[in-house]
Amino acid sequence: MKFVLSLTLISSFFLPVLAFGIENNHLVPLHEKGASTFYIAGHIDGYGATEFMVDTGSGYTTINEHTLAILKSKGKAEYSKQLVGILADGSEKVVSVYTISSLNLGGKCEISNIEAAIFPGKTRQILGLNALRKTGQFTFSFEPPSLSLEECNV
Repeated sequence: MKFVLSLTLISSFFLPVLAFGIENNHLVPLHEKGASTFYIAGHIDGYGATEFMVDTGSGYTTINEHTLAILKSKGKAEYSKQLVGILADGSEKVVSVYTISSLNLGGKCEISNIEAAIFPGKTRQILGLNALRKTGQFTFSFEPPSLSLEECNV
């Protein structure tokens, strides 16, 4: 009987805390595109609608040269630095990094001043850990596929 009572007391204590955390999160839907890759709808200030592959193994968000050219023409990207990136196949590549003014994830979460590594041509855009860190705590869920983001400007 004490065990049941203890669980009741514990759950009644933590339930408001858990509910508070959930209310402050912004749930953004993901869609799967084969090979277990998940994408999120996005909007880059100065570029427009796009989609990002969510990659928690990527240290940096990446945009392609095509996107960068449009952002630069509108004054929405500023050169930051160069870095040596290690690609998925283990090879190294020197890439330029630009700071982009803001991006919106799923229409529910806006983050500002994001450093983005630049990849050639019209390659896919990647949402990396540097952008996800700006959302505070985040949760990747498979059922339903979604990202729960804690700190967002809406």
